[in-house]
Amino acid sequence: MLDIPAQPSEGEERHTAEYLRVKGMAERGVPTAQHSLGFMYASGQGVARNDEMAVAWYRMAAASGLELAQYNLGVMYQKGQGVGQDYGQAAYWYQRAASQGYAPAQYNLGWLYAKGQGVPNDVQQALHWFSQAAEQGEPGAQHNLGMMYETGKGVPQDFDVAASWYRRAAEQGYGRSQFSLALRSSGEAAVDWFRQAAEQGYAPAQFNLGLRYDKGQDVEQDSLRAILWYERAASQGHASSQFNLALIHDSGHGVPRNETLALEWFRRAASQGHAGAQDTLGLRYEHGQGVERDPAQAAHWYREAAEQGMPSAQYHLAQLIDAGNGVPADAEEAARWYRKAAEQGHLRAQFDLGLRFEAGIGVARDEAQALDWYRRAANQDYAPAQYMVGILIDRMEHGNPMEATDWFHKAADQGHALAQFELGLRHDCGKGIERDYEAAHFWYLCAARQGHARAQFNLGVMYSAGQGVQRDLVQAYAWLQRAGGAGVAAASGYLKKITARMEPQLLAQAQNFV
Repeated sequence: MLDIPAQPSEGEERHTAEYLRVKGMAERGVPTAQHSLGFMYASGQGVARNDEMAVAWYRMAAASGLELAQYNLGVMYQKGQGVGQDYGQAAYWYQRAASQGYAPAQYNLGWLYAKGQGVPNDVQQALHWFSQAAEQGEPGAQHNLGMMYETGKGVPQDFDVAASWYRRAAEQGYGRSQFSLALRSSGEAAVDWFRQAAEQGYAPAQFNLGLRYDKGQDVEQDSLRAILWYERAASQGHASSQFNLALIHDSGHGVPRNETLALEWFRRAASQGHAGAQDTLGLRYEHGQGVERDPAQAAHWYREAAEQGMPSAQYHLAQLIDAGNGVPADAEEAARWYRKAAEQGHLRAQFDLGLRFEAGIGVARDEAQALDWYRRAANQDYAPAQYMVGILIDRMEHGNPMEATDWFHKAADQGHALAQFELGLRHDCGKGIERDYEAAHFWYLCAARQGHARAQFNLGVMYSAGQGVQRDLVQAYAWLQRAGGAGVAAASGYLKKITARMEPQLLAQAQNFV
């Protein structure tokens, strides 16, 4: 919305003598001089700034019907400068100037109708006054008409007409319209419109231009240019630009890594409410990265982001509350935050919520709910959740062993040792799958190599008996020895049996192998 005083059309010199000349004419009742004197007081040109005196002289000129004075008096009422803020009075004076065809007043009057400030909220009146101003070439009004046609507000939705109005304003150098055209363009055309708006200081365009240089989208990747445009937007308080600057300096992408500078930009973005920066600051304080470790500060920043609905922050906050780390432990509150994150699809939160429903921690124990949350995480290919789905299905009275086996297989394929052991066991016993000792040996071996003690024991037994694999007492001895060392009590009995069957030379070989 236009809210700056319209300057006098005369090219007045700005000094005390000029002020005295204009003042003399104003006191003789010349409306244009009264308006010029009001402008001099409003802008502090040739005289100390005095908003009350500006209002007084504007009022005199406005009462004579001078549209510039009526407009500027409306601005003073709208902004509450030199007079109490009064949207009704602002609308009154804008109306008088607008009725004389003054485009800036028509534009501002349209805004008041659009917002319902000082006048009833009336889309059609807003459309009327925006149209009047737009036809006279007022770029802000042209842009607003574009938005109305784009959204179908007060007019039938028409993207072509919207683009036409945007273009008319953009060609006059109106940054917001240039930005709107950039968003609706691609390739070089988009970059060109972003650049035009960015060069005028429009922060969202500067951010988007920086983003393209950052990612190498439609331009050659250039971190230094990205930083240049991000910094221009960031200096205007553009939080996303501040956050992206932090990411660049933190990663050292195209520039020397600077953790201190990154932290500074994270702080600036976080202080403006950027949830990603708040969550990142929380991680820094939780883990003592670049700052002294402070779980209470971590909880503060996580909560700021969590209350904005950021799922990762909700999950991180739940973990701190769950552990009583920096905040009082509260299983119920932790479960609430896990649920908020889980309902937004956060994989780890879904899994952890499943654990809580299974064990009844912070929530009533409910295996059906546990299975539901495990499934959600499992469907995102999270191996621990796939394993737990298999376990719960196996545990159900009417569970399907084949379905459980399928879930174990999915987790085992991703290297989950417990699932690999379970799959080996099922092949070994023929549960939910055809008995297959070779397959059992394969999956036991996968789990055993990851340190699964029961798998090591079963593998030793299979090598000892030649079941699913060629009999090999050296391998049997080695795996049973590992299982025994990991606490499998039965391993010692088997070791004694196979040791008794081994020749001294073979036993020595086995002992050296271990």
